[in-house]
Amino acid sequence: MDAVLFDLDGTLCVYRRPGDEVLNAAFDAVGIDRFFEVADYYERYGDLAADADGPTELRELAFEAIATERGRPASLGRRLARAYAERRDHAAVDPLPGVPEVVRALRRETSVGLVTNGGPAVQRDKLAALGLTDAFGVEVFAGHPNDHENWGVVAAKPDPEPFRVALDRLGVPPERAAHVGNAPAADVVGAARAGLTTVLVGGDDAGDGPAPDHAVDSVAGLAPGASPLD
Repeated sequence: MDAVLFDLDGTLCVYRRPGDEVLNAAFDAVGIDRFFEVADYYERYGDLAADADGPTELRELAFEAIATERGRPASLGRRLARAYAERRDHAAVDPLPGVPEVVRALRRETSVGLVTNGGPAVQRDKLAALGLTDAFGVEVFAGHPNDHENWGVVAAKPDPEPFRVALDRLGVPPERAAHVGNAPAADVVGAARAGLTTVLVGGDDAGDGPAPDHAVDSVAGLAPGASPLD
């Protein structure tokens, strides 16, 4: 492979405090019973990212939409979004097995890039905490304005656009590239649509979508010399 692209959340790192726990704390702070799940919030990213000016507004739009759909006032959704933000530390992440050693080792042999559906400010905090600032030859923040390039808003995964944008910057054709991610619906589907070799991390069921070309328990399985991509 001439390039390996990585997802970030759930592939390279995890929050020390799960989102479900943060959401519970937000409901407690506002003083009402919980009426939606954190997965409901995450599912709104792709639909609302293009309309939001950064992660703060994206969260507020998502919480507002969920609240109104459940017969609650939009103002309550905004209060919950603010309470959630106050309790979420984006730098409080831990690397998953094999990170960052494998990323650095791969970089010595091939081009590496990041394709994530998270916003630039939030995801860069995580990269800094992982010691991966400037580790990638390209960073694509899918579904968000890419403030370090002239790309504007790149479509969110599973659209093939963010993968194509990353490979165009690296000068690598899709048949010579792989994408590594933990989400079948976003990572496997999107990368397959763009023509990349797909690697699913964590062994989650691919569901009704295409099966990944390779599956590994963690990024550690991609260490040079032991990788299915060698």
